[in-house]
Amino acid sequence: MAAAAPAAEGVPSRGPPGEVIHLNVGGKRFSTSRQTLTWIPDSFFSSLLSGRISTLKDETGAIFIDRDPTVFAPILNFLRTKELDPRGVHGSSLLHEAQFYGLTPLVRRLQLREELDRSSCGNVLFNGYLPPPVFPVKRRNRHSLVGPQQSGGRPAPVRRSNTMPPNLGNAGLLGRVLDERAPPSPSGPPEEPGIVRLVCGHHNWIAVAYTQFLVCYRLKEASGWQLVFSSPRLDWPIERLALTARVLGGALGEHDKMVAAATGSEILLWALQAEGGGSEIGVFHLGVPVEALFFVGNQLIATSHTGRIGVWNAVTKHWQVQEVQPITSYDAAGSFLLLGCDNGSIYYVDVQKFPLRMKDNDLLVSELYRDPAEDGVTALSVYLTPKTSDSGNWIEIAYGTSSGGVRVIVQHPETVGSGPQLFQTFTVHRSPVTKIMLSEKHLISVCADNNHVRTWSVTRFRGMISTQPGSTPLASFKILALESADGHGGCSAGNDIGPYGERDDQQVFIQKVVPTASQLFVRLSSTGQRVCSVRSVDGSPTTAFTVLECEGSRRLGSRPRRYLLTGQANGSLAMWDLTTAMDGLGQAPGTPYTWPPCRPLSTTSFASLPPRLLPSDPFPLPLNPSLPSLFHPLVASDP
Repeated sequence: MAAAAPAAEGVPSRGPPGEVIHLNVGGKRFSTSRQTLTWIPDSFFSSLLSGRISTLKDETGAIFIDRDPTVFAPILNFLRTKELDPRGVHGSSLLHEAQFYGLTPLVRRLQLREELDRSSCGNVLFNGYLPPPVFPVKRRNRHSLVGPQQSGGRPAPVRRSNTMPPNLGNAGLLGRVLDERAPPSPSGPPEEPGIVRLVCGHHNWIAVAYTQFLVCYRLKEASGWQLVFSSPRLDWPIERLALTARVLGGALGEHDKMVAAATGSEILLWALQAEGGGSEIGVFHLGVPVEALFFVGNQLIATSHTGRIGVWNAVTKHWQVQEVQPITSYDAAGSFLLLGCDNGSIYYVDVQKFPLRMKDNDLLVSELYRDPAEDGVTALSVYLTPKTSDSGNWIEIAYGTSSGGVRVIVQHPETVGSGPQLFQTFTVHRSPVTKIMLSEKHLISVCADNNHVRTWSVTRFRGMISTQPGSTPLASFKILALESADGHGGCSAGNDIGPYGERDDQQVFIQKVVPTASQLFVRLSSTGQRVCSVRSVDGSPTTAFTVLECEGSRRLGSRPRRYLLTGQANGSLAMWDLTTAMDGLGQAPGTPYTWPPCRPLSTTSFASLPPRLLPSDPFPLPLNPSLPSLFHPLVASDP
């Protein structure tokens, strides 16, 4: 038993430097000298041994300190040698204990190590940094918008380098908004107005939504990312964001590039100008809360779980609302919008043709397929195969149900009238399927049980899914993520795990384990293998993220790039090069290079060579199939 003792009893206020001091730290005995413990002034130990702090003793008379003995060992070693040896102790734990003991030299050294490990320029995957934009003034004229907010009306260049922006202090975005409270969001508690809530991208454009305004950036080949549009300040927090950026010179003129924002049942749509600025197209009302907002081509689509969809057609400039069954999932392929409903039906709408095929002022909504068990269709994915006949494409649809089933249905272009046919069924989930993705090589499903993922390999013949050998199980894993309890982890729509990527390429999940974390993990959607991890360069928590498939430049040898975009709590936006991360996947330094297969050499292949090219003595070239094995294998570390 440890007993309290007066400061002067057993531990004199002043003793010889060589006096041996016995310590009991968390039940483990340590012995050292008074001089070792007290050479740092105003520390915990100097105060303890001088009598300024009362002591506790165990039954042997050793001073009892109720701290972790594992972390204390490297601290005592530092006091003895003035050298730092962490001995496997985590740096944050060591720093915390050093601060508790008041060991200023050790604290400074640990903080310096942390600063050296944390680079403000990021790692090799860090591609760019966009500082917080200027907070706009309150909207005054509903039909006039401002472009880049600077004199002259030209786009403001944006920093695109691997260096941190200058410390803005209370200037810029946050200094102007922290004194103002954002109106409460209908979907949750109020958030700080300066955080990034949503990020989305299309081609070489990015849209970033803050609590009460949004901005758009455009990538230019020579000058990098530039701010080209900033919306006025809105009266409500943005909950949904959608962007479309088609090529220049499209059939719709200025409406080739549009951005939309929604909250509650209200939707605001703008047309964007390539060189900067924009104009408001209109404000539309769905009548019920908007739960999904996206573009199919140039048609803006808004859906609600209540079964109501709204479509704004860029050609007719017409907004139309249609009642369907309660909607639980959706997907788009080409000009087709497919809706999964809770009654087990899958409906489709050709949004490109419906303005010409209107009946009684309603959209042409047709039932495509009904689940055999009539389970609700909770996840939906459509894959259009390459055109294999004059009739068109195979249509392959994978969907998940409320009972945990995964089904694949296919429709041949020559049998459109008969409807899709059931191809395969998997019953591997015991919770409702929340996500599903059918790509060229994989079938991926995610259920509500802590984002449990099941994947299959897909076999194809001439681009079409094949039954020989059919889909085979590939992997099972989880994308664990804690939910935010106070709303400070960002908008849930801005923290979608994916999968992200083109359907003819390898796709990825984005994992944020802790809501307020500044670190994200990128994992292959097919196997769950970790591709890389990224951490915000300014230490700010990540509140939103997405993956952008960016077009390649016109320069020779350029190819499309894939970027991870992360929005931060301080309003900044960071970009990470996933193409480089994917290229380096599975490659380790020192791995021997795999040579392509070589055909055996024969003497006849040398018979026709001129004499000056034939191998000469004393180093004749062996002419046998084992020739490639005679060479030293190429290693990545070789010069």
